[in-house]
Amino acid sequence: MSDLKTGALHAMLTGIAKRYPGAAIASSMQMEDMILTDVLARLKLPLAVFMLDTGRLHSETLAMVGRVKERYGIEVEVYQPQETKVKQYVQQHGLNAFYESVELRKSCCGIRKVEPLARALRDRPAWITGQRRAQSATRTELKLEDFDPTHGLPKFNPLTEWTDAEVRAYISDFDVPVNALHARGYPSIGCEPCTRAIKPGEDPRAGRWWWESSDSKECGLHVIPIKQESHA
Repeated sequence: MSDLKTGALHAMLTGIAKRYPGAAIASSMQMEDMILTDVLARLKLPLAVFMLDTGRLHSETLAMVGRVKERYGIEVEVYQPQETKVKQYVQQHGLNAFYESVELRKSCCGIRKVEPLARALRDRPAWITGQRRAQSATRTELKLEDFDPTHGLPKFNPLTEWTDAEVRAYISDFDVPVNALHARGYPSIGCEPCTRAIKPGEDPRAGRWWWESSDSKECGLHVIPIKQESHA
């Protein structure tokens, strides 16, 4: 792993912690999020880690909460959807109605992810994600530092320019705990019924909402405008 890349990551997270003490890392317990958590722990930074338990996550993902505490002594803050909203959705549309249309899928994501995220970010000075440009065509315009207008907060993506190889190298070099699903062909992990393993050569996010077209594969947590000229 490049000392230059690792050093830059350390410097950025340290800078965020100094400027925005109490800022939080949004973790889906994927490799990228675990790298950020590893650095947080190594540098003893005043940052929090939270995850959104949608109620439909894989058991392997949920198990990572305990592994983070065991390895780093960090208590991951867990936010869940409002039970009444989930029940209303299921009663009106059905448990797996998200397969029927993009609108119903986004509605489900709104209840299980977007609203809990708003609660997780309440009173936070800033938030941090493990997003990378290489992850998806919808993330090619990703910036290291941005402003999240939805929540009115600075948003940081320290791994924006990291490659797949650099992520794997850091994980190996520092023996970072990894979600078991990664070894089973899941480079991108979301809710269990909405995520499948990918085939060799497929886009890393091909396993997310695989029944939809590739240009709609975001849940509403990270919506990045695509420049008009990119469609020319």
